[in-house]
Amino acid sequence: MSWGPTLANDGTTFRLWAPDHDDVTLEIADSGAVPMTRNANGWFSTSARVAPGTRYRFRLAGDLTVPDPASRAQSGGVHGWSVVVDHAAYDWRTADWRGRAWEEMVIQEVHVGALGGFAGVVDHLQTIAALGVTAIELMPVNAYSGTRNWGYDGVLPYAPAESYGTPDELKSLVDRAHELGLAVFLDVVYNHFGPDGNYLGAYAQGFFNADVDTPWGGAVAVDQAPVHRYFVDNALMWLNEYRFDGLRFDAVHAIANDEFLDAMAAELREKTAGRHVHLVLENEGNDAEHLRSDAFDAQWNDDFHNVLHVLLTGETSAYYADFSDRPAERLARCLSEGFIYQGEGSPNHNGKPRGKPSAHLSPTAFVAFLQNHDQIGNRAMGERLTLLADRQKLRAATALLLLGPQIPLLFMGDEHGSESPFLFFTDFHDELADAVREGRRKEFAKFAAFADPEARKAIPDPNAHETFHRSRAEPGPDATRWQDLYRNLLKIRHDAIIPRLRGTTAIGAEAIGEGAVVARWKMADGAVLTIALNLGDEAVAFPEIEAAPIFADGELGQSGSVAVWLER
Repeated sequence: MSWGPTLANDGTTFRLWAPDHDDVTLEIADSGAVPMTRNANGWFSTSARVAPGTRYRFRLAGDLTVPDPASRAQSGGVHGWSVVVDHAAYDWRTADWRGRAWEEMVIQEVHVGALGGFAGVVDHLQTIAALGVTAIELMPVNAYSGTRNWGYDGVLPYAPAESYGTPDELKSLVDRAHELGLAVFLDVVYNHFGPDGNYLGAYAQGFFNADVDTPWGGAVAVDQAPVHRYFVDNALMWLNEYRFDGLRFDAVHAIANDEFLDAMAAELREKTAGRHVHLVLENEGNDAEHLRSDAFDAQWNDDFHNVLHVLLTGETSAYYADFSDRPAERLARCLSEGFIYQGEGSPNHNGKPRGKPSAHLSPTAFVAFLQNHDQIGNRAMGERLTLLADRQKLRAATALLLLGPQIPLLFMGDEHGSESPFLFFTDFHDELADAVREGRRKEFAKFAAFADPEARKAIPDPNAHETFHRSRAEPGPDATRWQDLYRNLLKIRHDAIIPRLRGTTAIGAEAIGEGAVVARWKMADGAVLTIALNLGDEAVAFPEIEAAPIFADGELGQSGSVAVWLER
């Protein structure tokens, strides 16, 4: 790899891309300094005989010392020493694991810190697998400032966060998941760096493009060869050295470079051949052109969540305004064509067109969810749907999620009806902590409930330890009933839906009431899957089908009811 240390018998090679400097020195803890040679295009390199576990850093002009931006592990946080890691030393118990097919995925998103670190996640894996989940997706695990964070403020993409555990403990997590038949996905952030601990701009200003604005500042300059390699090599590290089964790429619309995305996908496919490796996008632009079999497997379908949130809660503020009119018709389009916005003007985007046609894509090109870290945590009080929606309607929507042909994603705690909040939390200090706290509260000033500055003081401080502690998903008051529902639905999915899923096509969907929809799909073996649900308040007529439903809940046609048929 271009970035980071390379171990060899005759010495470890260290590299740093520092085009803005003429001199760089490698400092090795307890061993002294080694001058580095400036090579072409701003690269510095040197070799030293060091053992795994050796701490090192780079000294630039003056008193500035920086960690390796491709550090494989840190000692003392993101401002501390980088650590030499021998990835080849881990003895894999599941070396013959080749993954699971995409159609088999039932994914649960989890936050490693909220579960107690890498070892804590391992303790939960048996229960997750027994439920019928086939994959977990870890929110970002790379190093960030402090000891707790959502993960999207990471600054050292190659190094697992110290507070979560060691590189070998992360590998052991993946290993144990594979022993249980679980695939493991990782959420990676290639569109920005966090506000504390990112030193790249001090020695490589060209890493960022100041002319392309993002919510986090200048865009990463992935058109520059060293920057391109930085992120592609990082993806390859997670897939090959840690043996993750797939990656979810955060907010790629903020990268604003389609050529980079497609070139990265092609290289990842080439260098992981022979395994089931899955690449998933988050892309607010609803760009269906990336969702090809030789590029990305799927995209998180925010439209699915957004329209169902409107139907379940009646909320129409902020981005939910895009789905406030004719929500049942919009849900029907989502179920039959994937994206709801396929080029139409979006009110939340000042009327600008959003999306591209997606009806030609397989339903499995879309990852569906009722909620995830974003939609819960970006609420001021972090409320889950268990506190916002009618319980019976939420059961019906859960059946749609788990028995429909889109790939379902759960958020940790869904399966036991958790009512715990999932709040936005960080561990910043001093002026940055004040800025994050006040910035968070100002975000909600446009909402009527928080228009008064005094009311905004009730919004939890992201930096308070209590905010993090409250975000651990405790079972809800009717946990057993929710667990029974999830277990039953997932057994039906595994027995009746997944074996027929590859090659499924939509027949069509229609609104049959203000909050009711019926949708049909032709499965791979010719069977017809029909789902009817009523999230409205008035009764509707469900379709008359001779076959008995494979699942039904509620009095058919009444508010909160759902029925699923499979006609062979």
